[in-house]
Amino acid sequence: MRRVVYAAVAVFGVAIMTAAVRNDFGLGRNIELLVNLFRELDVFYVDSLDVDDVMQRAADGMVSGLDPYTEYLSEKEMSQFMVMSTGKYGGVGSLIRKKGDYVVFVEPYRGYPADRAGIRIGDLLLEIDGESAKDLSVEEVSDRLKGDPGTTVRLKVRKLIGGDDVDLTLVRERVSLPGVPYSGWVADSIAYISHSDFTEGCGDEMRNAVMRFKESGRLRGLILDYRNNGGGVVQEAVDILSMFLPKGTEVLELKGRQPSSNMTYVTEKEPIDTSLPIVVLTNSGTASAAEIVSGALQDMDRAVLLGRRTFGKGLVQETRPLGFNSYLKVTTAKYYMPSGRCIQAIDYAHRNEDGSVGYVPDSLIREFRTAGGRKVYDGGGIMPDIVTEAEYASHFAMLIYALGYIDDFADDYVRKNDARLQGLDPKSFSITDEDYAAFMDFMEDKEVDYRSQTRVYLDRLRDAAEQELYDSTFISQIERMGGQLKDDKRSNLERYRDELTDAINGRIIMSYAYSDGVAEYNLQRDADLDRAIEVLNDPAEYRRILTEQDTRRTVEAEPENEE
Repeated sequence: MRRVVYAAVAVFGVAIMTAAVRNDFGLGRNIELLVNLFRELDVFYVDSLDVDDVMQRAADGMVSGLDPYTEYLSEKEMSQFMVMSTGKYGGVGSLIRKKGDYVVFVEPYRGYPADRAGIRIGDLLLEIDGESAKDLSVEEVSDRLKGDPGTTVRLKVRKLIGGDDVDLTLVRERVSLPGVPYSGWVADSIAYISHSDFTEGCGDEMRNAVMRFKESGRLRGLILDYRNNGGGVVQEAVDILSMFLPKGTEVLELKGRQPSSNMTYVTEKEPIDTSLPIVVLTNSGTASAAEIVSGALQDMDRAVLLGRRTFGKGLVQETRPLGFNSYLKVTTAKYYMPSGRCIQAIDYAHRNEDGSVGYVPDSLIREFRTAGGRKVYDGGGIMPDIVTEAEYASHFAMLIYALGYIDDFADDYVRKNDARLQGLDPKSFSITDEDYAAFMDFMEDKEVDYRSQTRVYLDRLRDAAEQELYDSTFISQIERMGGQLKDDKRSNLERYRDELTDAINGRIIMSYAYSDGVAEYNLQRDADLDRAIEVLNDPAEYRRILTEQDTRRTVEAEPENEE
């Protein structure tokens, strides 16, 4: 352990010399204080220290007052970060979850080792390489299933269908999570592409999907779905923009403190189509690189944006090596759209007295112009051209799902109906009224610690009334309202029936048609998609939006020239 401490001292020593060259006395002084503190604790603290843990906490504390994207990545965390940024890892290719004492498979990816070995959703993992998997956490099982491509892992699995225990030997492969998980036709000559993240290579996936539609000879409109896409690699965003904008178009500018952080991105490849009508779907989960694509297409009057205002992450990070396979992921610049606007929503540089951060106030939001002269604004994400109402999942339904009850019921349903479900049609499948009644019976003895927001506020009102000594008549009125409120478990199962039915249907469809089938099912009930199809089916309205319509300044404000 002491070797690590002294290695850290050596690294800090180099930093001190660098600081001296820069004549930055304050930096050098504080680095020396940190080294001395680290050494004194290691030598004199009453108990022995885990210096890696001390370093982790020191580093976390050092960046805690900055933005949430600047962080110290230890060697283990760096490997996880690489999986997130590349979408690739060595393993068997399946999601897993905890169920009782064991872990079960919840989504074997199509075509990967687990899927090819016949593992299905709901299969229970009993042993890994001859050792019991009982009481292992999801993280522990995941670590044992992952490994170098070409290596083998032996599993004992209890099958959901039939209940037999089978021994399997799987050869690990390089698992590549798709950035474009689904694409297909959604209306006459209108194509849809779901883009989930900006991992390395997703631009090629997008290009392949667009070319497949283009080569059909009937493509007249394209819907790009960036809802809940948290972003990723900036260059992939530029590659995607290259498909729809003329070569050499400036689409992004980075501005930071260091000259090396300043950069201008232009499209470098020949486009696929610069006139194809496009609608981009966005919401509050659209962030970072997804905002680059959405914002640049809007600024160049190249696509109509539809949905909700995006997240507003206009900060760019890079990883810098610190030695010993650890890195600093640090925010180095802000990015600016072709119109010149920065869409960063939260001002981390100016904190309130309590340490909290705030959004850019409306009074400081500035106006910019698209290539064609339409008004757009900075100060917090990308405002879509067509703002639609958000559809929120209920807290009750999310809790039922998080507790695993949807999965458990679906597993039991699949076990009983496997033969009948073979070859199901994702677009038309649904459980029956009798099936949902069975789900309500299944939930009868299940613990669900849930109180509606109305119940929470009523309880707060009653407590406040008691503290402020209101008379008993007023308090009785509050209690009567509480008695009339039906938010018990069975009532909520009825109230949120449609939402829970969709969740059950999706889980069953996943067992037979993978994630593609779930996407097809969900698209049948997607109001934003229906509105996007309407826009693409109305060329005059599409042109009007891109040539005349300003975006809203805030969510509450209407566009100045919208009737």
